[in-house]
Amino acid sequence: MNVQTAKKLKGSVYENVLRQFDRAADLIKLDDGVRKILRTTKNEIIVHFPVRMDDGRVEVFTGYRVQHNDILGPFKGGLRFHPAVDIDEVRSLATWMTWKSAIVNIPFGGAKGGIQMDPSKYSIKEIERITRRFTFALGFNIGPEYDIPAPDVNTNPQIMAWILDTYLSTVAPGDRQRSTHVVTGKPLESGGSIGRDKATGQGVVFCIEEWAKEKNFDLSKATYIVQGFGNVGSWTAKLLKRLGAKLLAVEDVTGIIHDPKGIDPEVLAEFVAEKKGIRGFPGAKEIDHDTFLQTEADIFIPAALENQITAETAPKLKVKLVAEGANGPTDTDGDAVLQEKKIDVIPDVLCNSGGVIVSYFEWLQNKRSEFWELEEVDYKLRKKITTAYQKVADVRNTLKTDPRTAALMVGLLNLDKSYKLRGIYP
Repeated sequence: MNVQTAKKLKGSVYENVLRQFDRAADLIKLDDGVRKILRTTKNEIIVHFPVRMDDGRVEVFTGYRVQHNDILGPFKGGLRFHPAVDIDEVRSLATWMTWKSAIVNIPFGGAKGGIQMDPSKYSIKEIERITRRFTFALGFNIGPEYDIPAPDVNTNPQIMAWILDTYLSTVAPGDRQRSTHVVTGKPLESGGSIGRDKATGQGVVFCIEEWAKEKNFDLSKATYIVQGFGNVGSWTAKLLKRLGAKLLAVEDVTGIIHDPKGIDPEVLAEFVAEKKGIRGFPGAKEIDHDTFLQTEADIFIPAALENQITAETAPKLKVKLVAEGANGPTDTDGDAVLQEKKIDVIPDVLCNSGGVIVSYFEWLQNKRSEFWELEEVDYKLRKKITTAYQKVADVRNTLKTDPRTAALMVGLLNLDKSYKLRGIYP
């Protein structure tokens, strides 16, 4: 997908966020004052910073950090490096992070950030300098008890390590060792948590398992398709393979592939690591976007960018479940079509919350100077996300509403209670 198409698709993303919010707020009769607060971001930071390229040229980049709300705890949210990044996109993503943390009941607020750039056009040394200069430009707008970034689209543990190192160099020597939780998603050697790499995908699969129990559906016989084969899409596919499910089709920015006999996600992940995309994967047939959407399967996992399921694309889907690995893959018109077609949805604010949950675990481990084994991380992740799933299911069934609205209602009730207990200064 090119930048112009991406920008056109996400042009209404923030309006979509507010429509979702208003529907849930109306149903719970949210206090007017709290509604005004939650409809507005707290801080919006835009920085322009120069970086010297390998050939000696100087380029000026634009970076963003939007802090939506921190009533429940420090701002928390990823950083993405993508040419389509702008203030409206980041504002939407920051707002979703607030809902996400409130739904799964972890003590974080919502934030998001990024740099408007295409990382594929820069060398690894240039990306390091861009990352470090962006961190310096943000200054103390981030901090271990204030605002904690994490990886997102086109960012990874290495980039988090550069942010960590740059940030620590700006604080007093005596404060450095107690500030390593300024970012999460770090490499293990730099204080990261085991299980963080697969956390979002693992959370998606835990949610799908809960849906399967609810529907008495055998996942060992399931078929599924995946849109986006980055960290979230690839891990979700690999983990579903372990449950016996069969991957039929995959779409990413390089192309779309299909194989009715099944695609091995482990082999595909190795191919993508080498070739930087799925195009040309041996044994699979190339298909177009419409054919991909119309693939008959049990589960569709959108794990790419926003606004992929719309009034135009939703009617083409032939699945039982949409499990949203991406943020905002379905707009309000698309939601209406899915409900009409009786396609179940596990909404993004619940389905992909595994990343922020395990980020919270990493943050705790750093604060306590602890290191948890994978079994402990996975056990606690499953407990957190399945508890949230059941709360959302209870609201959905009791009030006969859709899953997305039910999820937002759970989060908003949590936030509303916090404001009522704490009040508003002065």
